[in-house]
Amino acid sequence: MTMTIGLAGKPNAGKSTFFKAATMAEVDIANYPFTTIDANRGVTYVRTTCPCIERDKRCSNCEDGIRFVPIEIIDVAGLVPDAYQGRGLGNAFLDELSQAQAIIHVIDASGATDIEGNPGDIASHDPLEDIDFLNREITMWMKSILCSNWERLARKIKAENLKVEEAIANQLMGAGVCEEHVNVAIDQLGKHEYIKWEDEDMCQLCEYIRLLSKPVIIAANKLDVAPPVNVENLEKLEMIVVPTSAAAELAIRNAASTGAIDYKPGDEDFAIEKSDLSEKQIKGLEKLKSFVVSRKPHGCGIQECINRAVFDQLDLIVVYPVEDEGHWTDKKGRMLPDAYLVKKGSTAHELAYKVHTDIGDRFLYAVDGRTRMRLGDKYELKDGDVIKIVSTAK
Repeated sequence: MTMTIGLAGKPNAGKSTFFKAATMAEVDIANYPFTTIDANRGVTYVRTTCPCIERDKRCSNCEDGIRFVPIEIIDVAGLVPDAYQGRGLGNAFLDELSQAQAIIHVIDASGATDIEGNPGDIASHDPLEDIDFLNREITMWMKSILCSNWERLARKIKAENLKVEEAIANQLMGAGVCEEHVNVAIDQLGKHEYIKWEDEDMCQLCEYIRLLSKPVIIAANKLDVAPPVNVENLEKLEMIVVPTSAAAELAIRNAASTGAIDYKPGDEDFAIEKSDLSEKQIKGLEKLKSFVVSRKPHGCGIQECINRAVFDQLDLIVVYPVEDEGHWTDKKGRMLPDAYLVKKGSTAHELAYKVHTDIGDRFLYAVDGRTRMRLGDKYELKDGDVIKIVSTAK
């Protein structure tokens, strides 16, 4: 897996519950700050429709035509204001986020925790105040890295006639920043004479770099107890906001793991399967079922949040490389054995490199598994494409 999503937010917002619901991994969940100290890492999945539904039989890698493509997810320690200066768990939080391509900012939409994550009454805190706080922490963290030796770096750029974009990207490489991010950020800043950059310019530059390298979507969590006005206000933000109930999703997935219900992550409903449940268990499941159905087509929001981070925020698609374009199989006869997440606009040749460097180096052409047409190296992949790569590599 090369795709990593980070879960971020203040303590007690429900990050660890979100993580457990998304991965079914064992983690500590408690109602006090800094339950998570070391980052939790696990595997979650994006949900998409498997191409095998177009065939007479299903492949063995999907569930009733639903394909779950694995990605890594990191639940980092909760942060408090001025974490970039070392408060709370400080830069440990920010260093973990450096590995994430996108961030899901888990917000306590109920307003029952203050800005530092201390529990209070529902609606005692405005969750809108939590939005800018995370963005500022990441921006200032990047600025602190960049400015730690800026004067020396600026002199080196001038003396060695280096590209300023490349030098900055190298400085911020550990934060997951590439030269393309810096190029675009400098253009947006509108000031190309780096020698004249002042502190305010550096802040603005790092803000642009953050937006490009660490895109954020909002999980408006604790939907089941949140005042509707809080959720409505969050949804008015000019960014992707997904109302979620991590607690409800976790309860549903726990029930599904025992066989009590038939449920796949992202389903809009579920059926109760077991007949030997107690009256209390049945009432609990019926309450959860009612909540999920009332939220159609969003459900508890966890799967939607993950999908939107990958497909909408990062603009990725799913493609399926095969070796037999007629049967959609590999050499061992396995149907649609692999699913690759690639950037929208990627080419067949770029897919070949993802499969293997040698295959990319010796690429000849590709074949569309649906039309059997030959495709050139610049063919732009589409979501759901089944592609055979032909090369001279053995």
